[in-house]
Amino acid sequence: MIVTESSEALIAKPAAQALQVSAVGTRRNTRDIIDLPRVAVTAIGAVLALLFAVRLLAAYVVPFTDSTEARYAEIARKMVETNNWITPQFNYGIPFLGQAPSAYVALSWWDGAFGINEFAARLPILVVTLIVLALIWTWVANVTGRNAALLSVAVLSSMGLFFGVSAFVMTDMPMTLGTTLVMVGFWYAVCQDTPNRAGFWAIPLGLAIGLLAKGPVSSFLCLIPTLGWLIIMGKWSDLRALPWLKGAALFLALTVPWYAAAEIATPGFLRYFLVGEHMERFIVPGWSGDLYGIGHSQPKGMIWLFALGTILPWSVLLVPIFLRTARVAQVFKTDKSGWIIYLLLWSVAPLILFSPAASILPAYALPGLPAAAVLMVVLYCKAWAGAPGFLHKFAFVVGSGVSILTFAIIAILAVSSPDTLNLRSQKQLIIAAQRIAPDAPIYIVGGRSHSAEFYTDGQVKYVALDALPALVDTQERTLLSVPLDLAAQVATLNVRRLGEYSNHVLFIRPAGSR
Repeated sequence: MIVTESSEALIAKPAAQALQVSAVGTRRNTRDIIDLPRVAVTAIGAVLALLFAVRLLAAYVVPFTDSTEARYAEIARKMVETNNWITPQFNYGIPFLGQAPSAYVALSWWDGAFGINEFAARLPILVVTLIVLALIWTWVANVTGRNAALLSVAVLSSMGLFFGVSAFVMTDMPMTLGTTLVMVGFWYAVCQDTPNRAGFWAIPLGLAIGLLAKGPVSSFLCLIPTLGWLIIMGKWSDLRALPWLKGAALFLALTVPWYAAAEIATPGFLRYFLVGEHMERFIVPGWSGDLYGIGHSQPKGMIWLFALGTILPWSVLLVPIFLRTARVAQVFKTDKSGWIIYLLLWSVAPLILFSPAASILPAYALPGLPAAAVLMVVLYCKAWAGAPGFLHKFAFVVGSGVSILTFAIIAILAVSSPDTLNLRSQKQLIIAAQRIAPDAPIYIVGGRSHSAEFYTDGQVKYVALDALPALVDTQERTLLSVPLDLAAQVATLNVRRLGEYSNHVLFIRPAGSR
């Protein structure tokens, strides 16, 4: 927490100095590129408050689902249980080499402090998300005014992927904090008309956070837009005044101990993580070296289509932008500071990096979303100058309303009718099994379930379908979690069906057990 607080203060200080002291929506900031009356500011604030409330509720009530979130949460839980703070474990005694270990250490600290539950595991990710939003608000307020900053944060918060990942147990949001720090710090230290050298320290700090959270991919996500901007704008000379050696020392001091400890504890970690996960996974179709699952094979270039989905419901804003290309092009031409091209390069950096990749997920576009939200707001404010018209207000209300309602419905159904969502989670089945026969062992048939492991504190067992008859004949009182497609076969054994929970059926053996 010390790292993130210092980074936020580092960015906020020069921003606060640059801002004029004025109330948003009342006394106009000369930097503001859009006029917003007080009622509009209040409405946007209400939207943000509703988004936060809905996300907080969802973080508390939505169960962990297989496989991604439940897997990461279970790895953190095992770290607490085994008191092994160096090596994440995919299974007891089997190391998980697919992610940087420090991310799980951070999650397990929160689990140890607040208990083993969904909210405790998701809370640190939510805190990281709030820091990202604070960085974006501070930065945009400094460059274009508080009104545009408020709109940018509202659009970003309500983007489908960003909202969903904002309290989701995975390492992508911490990495996005790192890339955001780097990009904001680089702008302050190099790009703005009067560089603020204090912003430089956000660069090594952000690179370290990204490397510890996800790996070296975060550095490439920052290199693409910063290098591209330098080539376009030609401001190479400004780099010479920065303390690169001291920055490198800070970066190495924050990262090397973690990676050295991980390699010493598990020899071969660096080879698998750096080469396998960061090279072969993306360039080898159907990569067979994955020790923990299967590669997400997609046609090359699919990340661009994924990106359109990740910014929903705001994808519709791209239509008028493409229909008014001359007006938008004029905005780029008149931007002497290079800020808009900086936002564009930052937005598409993940798409450029992962275009040749053969194994991708929509979440790979996440680091570019902060810039994409700001870019859309700025283009609209500049291309359609002045106070927002009726259509703009209508689009904002509909867009933010869709996000709020969608996730509110999910949160409500997770409490009132969890089976309706058909989530890939064993939580409800485990609760029922422990209520019916608290002392009976629970076996999973047909494949691994990380959510079942999490909700049984690692006590669940596994059995193959062909070994099930022998198990049923020898065990006295046994509970079985069976996928729907295998339920008919299992029902022919000496078992009794207790109920269907999402995509699994709960059986008990022997058939006469109660």
